[in-house]
Amino acid sequence: MFDKLFEAQQKAEEVKRRLDSISVSGEVEGGKVRVVASASKEIKEIAIDPAFLSTADKEELEELLVVALNKALAQADNVSQSEMQAVSQDLLGGLGNLGNLFNR
Repeated sequence: MFDKLFEAQQKAEEVKRRLDSISVSGEVEGGKVRVVASASKEIKEIAIDPAFLSTADKEELEELLVVALNKALAQADNVSQSEMQAVSQDLLGGLGNLGNLFNR
């Protein structure tokens, strides 16, 4: 029992390290505003095209930043869910046919 708990904890830490190293991004206006984040949802970089910045007003820039941030965070969430699902399947694989118990 404790072996399984220890294994699950180790796998969770491994996934966290992997998510920290995966980059995702969100772009709007053809890349004029770009946000880079880790798959663990830490914002790493915000890039704004200087030509766009010189012509954009405050409200437009704020709105586009929100959209780009949300796109990056949505991608991070997708990657995170995929990683966690893979780990869950690995851990539950040792339970034999119990995984199908509720599908009947």
